[in-house]
Amino acid sequence: MKPSQPSQAKYLQENDISQKCRDLLPSLPHEKGWITPSLYQYQGFWVAPKLLNGVLACQDNFQVQETDILLITAPKCGTTWLKAILFCLSTRGRYSGSMQQHPLLSQSPHDLVPFLELKLYFGQEIPNLTSLPSPRLFATHLPYQSLPQSVKDSGCKLVYLCRNPKDTFVSLWHFANKLKSKETGGMPLGECLDAFCQGVSPFGPYWDHVQGYYKVSLEMPDRALFLRYEDMKEDPHVHVKRLADFLGCPFGEQELRDGTVDGIVRMCSFDSLSMLEVNKSGRLSTGQETKSYFRKGDVGDWVNHMTVEMGERVDRVMQEKMHGSGLKL
Repeated sequence: MKPSQPSQAKYLQENDISQKCRDLLPSLPHEKGWITPSLYQYQGFWVAPKLLNGVLACQDNFQVQETDILLITAPKCGTTWLKAILFCLSTRGRYSGSMQQHPLLSQSPHDLVPFLELKLYFGQEIPNLTSLPSPRLFATHLPYQSLPQSVKDSGCKLVYLCRNPKDTFVSLWHFANKLKSKETGGMPLGECLDAFCQGVSPFGPYWDHVQGYYKVSLEMPDRALFLRYEDMKEDPHVHVKRLADFLGCPFGEQELRDGTVDGIVRMCSFDSLSMLEVNKSGRLSTGQETKSYFRKGDVGDWVNHMTVEMGERVDRVMQEKMHGSGLKL
């Protein structure tokens, strides 16, 4: 699976990567990437070279505040949806009387709740985040062991969302092929499945990512909330209220009477978000098309792409890797 050395050298030469990252990469195991030519294994997870640049900068420089809220997911587990919900929840006091001017109607959830390693620390400049209003909302795909030390030492809130691994895989495969250049072409489903089941996927292995945060949620339930995508889809109202309670901004009796919860659920639904012009034809500040983050959002869509045998293979791998954890996906 390893790509040729010339292709790696060309990729690194053509991309804006710090000297620290360049010095580190030759010592790291690498495999064929899903989007970029290579994925490198750093601190037990797999990451593309330029994203590793953002990871290192984030680990070295991000200083958490006690009131911060971190939304954490493995890629393609409902990140966009949960960003929208968390933004609405934590800022509802600012926009309750002016819903027609709500930022979600004109800005992508990914710009309103920025990624640490994929956006804020992605470039060469270290951002100044001290002036952001509290509570600050950030997102990350980093596994728990690789979070900045300031986060692990703090009392900030961690909200983790996991998803059925088969749906996660299919969504990730679609997303990766959307971002692949026309020259290189997409990766076959079977090839991606082999890599996924070997743990070689962006920020994977998936089972390690999920188990890490599940363990933290059991050990520190006041700091870490563990959510399942399927549960939230089944009863979003219950989980929006649960999120509000966890974040310390519970709904008051008047809000419950006047339909505030229903309004948030409706505004943040896949149908509502995907129909907004900003999410149909806009671009993120990083240059990516916003529509690439909206495909279906369905539960169980994997059956339309994978054979029964493929699904059983993923189930076997997950059962083996998560045996004894007490967690079933």
